[in-house]
Amino acid sequence: RIIATLCPVPLPCGLHPPWTVRAGAGLMEGMLSGLTDWQGWMILGLVLGIAEIVMPGIFLIWVAMAAAITGVATLLLPLSVPLQVTMFAVLCVAATYIGKRMYALNPGDSQDPLLNDRTARLIGEIVSVSEAIDSGKGRVKVGDSEWTCKGGDAPVGAKVRVTGAQGSVLLVEPV
Repeated sequence: RIIATLCPVPLPCGLHPPWTVRAGAGLMEGMLSGLTDWQGWMILGLVLGIAEIVMPGIFLIWVAMAAAITGVATLLLPLSVPLQVTMFAVLCVAATYIGKRMYALNPGDSQDPLLNDRTARLIGEIVSVSEAIDSGKGRVKVGDSEWTCKGGDAPVGAKVRVTGAQGSVLLVEPV
């Protein structure tokens, strides 16, 4: 089935220009043909909001808000489609920036604040010296890896407690 979209009147030769004809509209054409622009924007906002709930990433909610605001503006003002798309794009960028700033200024409490801070997780652990700590520097074995350390002199095999960290260097003291 072929539907003329922009130019329902055929050319003098009886054909539609190729840029105004599209094929295979079918079922979706019938379902979406009754929607106004503002309803389309609101549905997009709803779909994006649901997508954020299903797969949370704290990003789609801002795009959903931009779509909903565009829908309300389109309902209240006679906006052309290019202006609607431009408004949506600007609102997406603005909403995402505002959301990012909001989360940066008000970080949520983590259930595990040391999740990505491996050296902080090691504080208080008792580890074994793998390379003698001499003149305040040596290496310790932590699990299956070795870390550079600073602390009081200790022989190989001695047990030391991790008291802190300077970057990736562990600070240790004898047990």
